[in-house]
Amino acid sequence: MDTTPRWLDADELAAWKRLVAVVELVPAALDAQLRRDSGLTHFEYLVLAMLSEAPDRTLRMTSLGQRTNATLTRLSHVVRRLEERGLVERFACPEDGRATNARLGDAGHAALVAAAPGHVSTVRATVIDALTHEQVEQLSAISAAILQRLDPHHRLQVLADTEPGTPAAAVGLPETAAPAVRAGGGAALAG
Repeated sequence: MDTTPRWLDADELAAWKRLVAVVELVPAALDAQLRRDSGLTHFEYLVLAMLSEAPDRTLRMTSLGQRTNATLTRLSHVVRRLEERGLVERFACPEDGRATNARLGDAGHAALVAAAPGHVSTVRATVIDALTHEQVEQLSAISAAILQRLDPHHRLQVLADTEPGTPAAAVGLPETAAPAVRAGGGAALAG
């Protein structure tokens, strides 16, 4: 068996470096806008968005952790902060007393709806509007191919969310606002 590394050629290296830069800069831009305009971190926004899309706006913490690609320790700290702000509540899972559920409250839903327009503006300004429609389709296909390798069991549920308007409908936003709900962070790399 050949153990020689398969080094990247010049084109592959350029593509890789650009991807790394995008992966670093986009979340920072989203986080800065959300902190400035809504007082939420990008990860807090993602938690609220995931809860907004769930039935009864409720998920088990383990499921929420999978959908946000967070450890239970990190998620617990963030949900506790959101709970202290009155945006989320935690309670024992009725089906399994050992598990804990998180539910998006009305104030959390209102915070998400209020934050969404600024968030989608930043998603558009930093990513979508820099691309043609064909490039957006290519970005989606390329992202799906990479996600298939990184998340083959679809824990983040990004590849399953191809129905138009699903995220926006869950939050009560117009269908055109769908990317605002899920764009950025974790699985939500592309709305």
